[in-house]
Amino acid sequence: MSVFTHQPQLWSVNISASMSNLDHNQLFHPSCRDKTTVSGDSSDTREPAKQPLQGLKLASHEVLEKAQQRGRLKCSKCGGSRMFFCYTCCSLVGVSLQEIPVIKLPVRIDIIKHPNETDGKSTAIHAKILAPNDVTIYTYPVIPEFEKDRAVLVFPGPGAVTVQNMLQNLLDRSDSCSRDSLEPCRKRLKSQPIEASAVNPPSGTPDEERGSESRALPLQRVVFIDSTWNQTNKISTDERLQDLLQVELKMRKTCFWRHQKGKPDTYLATIEAIYYFLKDFHEHCLAQEYNGEYDNLLFFYSYLHSLVNKAKTSAEKR
Repeated sequence: MSVFTHQPQLWSVNISASMSNLDHNQLFHPSCRDKTTVSGDSSDTREPAKQPLQGLKLASHEVLEKAQQRGRLKCSKCGGSRMFFCYTCCSLVGVSLQEIPVIKLPVRIDIIKHPNETDGKSTAIHAKILAPNDVTIYTYPVIPEFEKDRAVLVFPGPGAVTVQNMLQNLLDRSDSCSRDSLEPCRKRLKSQPIEASAVNPPSGTPDEERGSESRALPLQRVVFIDSTWNQTNKISTDERLQDLLQVELKMRKTCFWRHQKGKPDTYLATIEAIYYFLKDFHEHCLAQEYNGEYDNLLFFYSYLHSLVNKAKTSAEKR
């Protein structure tokens, strides 16, 4: 089945001493050795990806290594014990903004998070911290208002198109709306206000301030669903998303260290899906050679992945 942009659930388990300083929601059991344990109580396992995350142009992980050595600290906002960042407050902990990469994206990213998806188990927070002006996280049932010819939903389905064909489909939609003056395109439903409607407020960065390339393109916003597979149906079928063009990422495989039971390795973690979409967008829509412009979206993800590999290697030598 085609790729699905969700964040698989983690399973809290005991960890080795070499990883004891990390937040328990970010950790994994090293005794899995050459297998990766799925979530829940299943005995299902899968082989890890071979040499994943190689060749990325990443900022130095030295700051994360030092932070790990110092150990967990309290978040200045909520008081929670955290490592690197607070997934509740979307703020850095023990690391300064000047020490991590900050990325400018060519389009706005809107992440709709399932209310039952635990903040500490989601890689969506990585995108918000690393691209703070271009990423907004909403907690369902809050969904922002979208123009159907200027936004897409990255989600598989029978009518989903590839990134390569996305812009032409948006242009066709826009032309159709312009021609059909007797029956104008239906306006999207506005979100009903609820408490704690968004993990973070909108960045306030107007679309017109983006690069000239993005201003010339019909696409302005890209929507991702942050949820486990079993929780996606309620969000993906919401009336407010039904008019959006669906886009799916093909031939991409996850290297996430924990996988959902019975799901193929083409189901990506949220941060992976965002990264691969932007990489394809850069090459096929902006028509530019990709030179690592968005690699640092995997700054935290790649570091955690390396810790998993080190822990497994250490366990194998025992």
